[in-house]
Amino acid sequence: MIRGFRRPCHRNRARVRRDNPERQQNYQELVLANIKSAKKRARQAEERRKHNASMRSRMRTGIKQIIKAIEAGDKAKAEQAYKAAVPYLDRMATRGIISKNKAARHKSRLNARLKDMAS
Repeated sequence: MIRGFRRPCHRNRARVRRDNPERQQNYQELVLANIKSAKKRARQAEERRKHNASMRSRMRTGIKQIIKAIEAGDKAKAEQAYKAAVPYLDRMATRGIISKNKAARHKSRLNARLKDMAS
């Protein structure tokens, strides 16, 4: 190691602020990779992150629709939303967006709430 040369600490790297779009910088400016393949991997990872985020959002929307129908007391609409959401939850678990236990937990709790509606 060269005398007087300090390696950059991983904590000092630029970070993307995803929570606030005004503070979010251009993705291309933050790529630290120099090698072509590493740049491609960074680009692919960013595309996957966006795709996974949209799929996760769609899953949460489906769950919220079921809960909204249950709270409104509309059993038919709740069952219809549940039947649409179950295969989607399974698909998210298969693709690794969520764990299979999380999918099972959501299905179980939503189904229990649907059954409570009937009685």
